[in-house]
Parts: sequence; C-alpha cells; structure tokens
Amino acid sequence: MAKKNTEPKALAQNKQTRRKWLTFVRMCRYGVNNFSRNAWLTIAATAVMTITLLIIFITLAARQVLVDTIATIKDRVDMSIYVQTDTTNGEAKQIQDEIEKLPSVRSVTYISPQQARTNFANENKADAQTLDALNEATNKLPGTFRINIEDINNPSELDNFVKTNQLYKQHADPDRPASFEGGRRTAIQNIGSWVDFAERAGIGASIIFIIISSLIIFNTIRMAIFNRKEEIQMMKLIGADRSFIRGPFIVEAVVYGVIAAVIATVLGVVTLYASKDTLTRYDVAINGTVQGVTVYIAFVLLGMIVAGALIGIVSSLLATRKYLKI
Repeated sequence: MAKKNTEPKALAQNKQTRRKWLTFVRMCRYGVNNFSRNAWLTIAATAVMTITLLIIFITLAARQVLVDTIATIKDRVDMSIYVQTDTTNGEAKQIQDEIEKLPSVRSVTYISPQQARTNFANENKADAQTLDALNEATNKLPGTFRINIEDINNPSELDNFVKTNQLYKQHADPDRPASFEGGRRTAIQNIGSWVDFAERAGIGASIIFIIISSLIIFNTIRMAIFNRKEEIQMMKLIGADRSFIRGPFIVEAVVYGVIAAVIATVLGVVTLYASKDTLTRYDVAINGTVQGVTVYIAFVLLGMIVAGALIGIVSSLLATRKYLKI
C-alpha cells in the first residue's frame, strides 16, 4: 500500500518538474525573441548598458590607479634625520636598528657622508667648477637616514625618537634639523592632506558614477518594457503567472548585460592600453592596474558579465512591477 501511494506522488513531482523546466525554456525563448524582435530598441538598450558597464569599468580602474599612485607618492615622501660627518658606519648601524624598531617605520636607508659626496659629484658631473670645489673642500656632508613611515601626516613617533633617543642625540648634526620639523613639516603635512583628499574623492566619485549609470540603464529598460505594456496586460488577462510574465524581460535584460559586458570589457582594456604611455610620462602609476587586468582578464570579464546581468535583472524586476499590479 505504501508503495502504491508513493508512485502517484513521484509521478506528480516529475510532471511538476517537467512543467517548470518547459516554462523556463519558454521564458528563455520568448526573451531571446524579444531581444531580436525590435532591432532599434535592442541596439539602444545594449548601447546604454555598454556605456554603463564601461563607466563602471573605467571608474574602478581609475580608482585602482589612484590608489597605486597615492601609494607611490607616500613611498617617495620620506623623512630625513642627520648625523655628524665623523659618525662611523658601526654607530650608524646601531642608530638604524633603533629606528627600525619603531612600529610606524616602514623602511630605513642610511646614506653615509662618503656616499653623499659621491652622489653629489655624480649629480653635478657636468659642472666643472662645482667638481673642482668639491675635490678641494673637506667633506662636511652629514650622514643621512631616509625613513619611510606608515602615515606621513603623523611623524610623532619619529619626532619623539629624535628628541629622546640618547644614541642618536650623541651623533645628531646640530646644524641640520630633521626634515619633518618647521616649514618642511608643514609641506609634508600638506602633501599628506592632498593624498587623503584624493583617496576619499576617488571613492566618492566611484560610488556616484555607478549609481548614475545604474539609474540610466534602469530607465532605458523601463522604457523598453513600457513599449510592451499592452503585451503585459494581455498576458495578465489570459491568466499568465507573474513570474512567467517577468521571465522573458529578465532574460532579455540578461542578454543585454552579457553582450554589453563583452563590448565594455574590450573597450575598457583598449582604453587602459591606449592611455598607459601618456599617464606613465606624468608619473601616474597605471602599470600595476594594466598588468592586473591583463593577467586576470577572464575574472574581469566574468565580473563584468555578472554586473551586467544583475543590473538587468534588478532593473527588469523594478520596471515590470508597475505593470503587474492588480
């Protein structure tokens, strides 16, 4: 008896599963047919979706370029403290070890007086008078510690080291204060403030562009659905399920998204490569972004397809909602 009771249930479940599958296939077929039925509307919607995804691609790429450029600027802005000319390499190494123990310090480079003299000679090798004066003069150049810290706006830990570390104070050059003191400190803080502002502005601009682009594609798809509102009303009158009515429009929007994602990705990559040389000449750190996009192009394309499909699905659901109200 139990076996006889379970067989009709299994058959009913199989029929229901087949019915759902056939419904899904029909929705996909109708959606593809709608995509190819009105060529001008299809071209317009795909073009707007392409522009939307291209804006998103360029916005995200530009933000990454900005982040890399900011990191490069931070690396270039170092703090310098100076020791007397007669400081030995062993004593300088002890001071360097003490500086490297500070949590806020990223890296320390020591330039000895002899190396500073050599560097100065190389920089002025075309000036014979300067080289003659350098050869005749006694080397009075100090030893220099060039220090990169985590936050260029907050050198307080390094400032405290300069004022309290006894080993450094024994060998500090009295004629050359640290580079982050006085007017130089104001200049470094100004650089740091501009860097922080640029980073926040980049995030804000990315969000604004993405929202504007999503609104544009939403209105475009809503216009496409508005042109078929009579078709939606007719399907409601004959008793079609809401999900069945929505389905073809969702499929159509997903097709828009997939095609637009491929086109936008190609255009975005071409734009990056075309602007690479020009931006590099202006010290914009674009090489890392270009290399990352090239290496992970499959994931970039997949992400663009997912983004296009999601924008299309959400826009279709919201746009059809008005015409599905009873």
